[in-house]
Amino acid sequence: MIFIKVVILAAGVGSRLGHGLPKALVKLCNNKTILDHQLENLKSAGLENIRVVIGYKAGLIRKRHPNLEYVINSRYSVTNTSKSLLVGIGDLDEDVIWLNGDVVFDHGILHLILEERGENLICVDNKEVGDEEVKYNLTSDGYIKKLSKTIPDGLGEAVGINYVKRETLPVLRESLMECQDQDYFEKAIEKSIKKGERFKALNIKDNFCIEVDFPKDLEKARKYCEENIR
Repeated sequence: MIFIKVVILAAGVGSRLGHGLPKALVKLCNNKTILDHQLENLKSAGLENIRVVIGYKAGLIRKRHPNLEYVINSRYSVTNTSKSLLVGIGDLDEDVIWLNGDVVFDHGILHLILEERGENLICVDNKEVGDEEVKYNLTSDGYIKKLSKTIPDGLGEAVGINYVKRETLPVLRESLMECQDQDYFEKAIEKSIKKGERFKALNIKDNFCIEVDFPKDLEKARKYCEENIR
């Protein structure tokens, strides 16, 4: 086992997908849910110290995975990912990988993170991005400069899988506390950067990764599952 805490953010309603379930429980293929897929990837990489932030229909997630560690964002209906992440890391004092509960991804991304874990990391790609994706741009030496949905000159998408060193956690926590309820956690990363922390952009290369926000995303994720996941 690798001694890194993994925090999965799975508290949201996922109303844009319209399944009436936490997105983490949406089926991909072979009766596997998005969360099943994430847990298999994490455990195959030796990452077994896992915590899930739950809220919407939390009992359904607990029922499917009764042996996981859970914390509850009781304000899930009026908050966004900044506050779920704050709940998730509030009492931690160790290196953390965190990811959104709707991300379907190739396990190779985790190995890239483990190879680079001497620094804070934001996993990114350099594909063309639309209005809904979280975009990024960089400093001249390859570190995150800005990170939001509204960057006009975005270089690609921040894919929703990130790593923070233990030493940076207090600043990230403070920044999350400063965020408004509807802010995404990326706002806290920008605040942390302004306070002097650095987050390296880690390109995921050819590894598949998609956040399942809309039905078209789910179609792509299911196709990936059918072709790559047993």
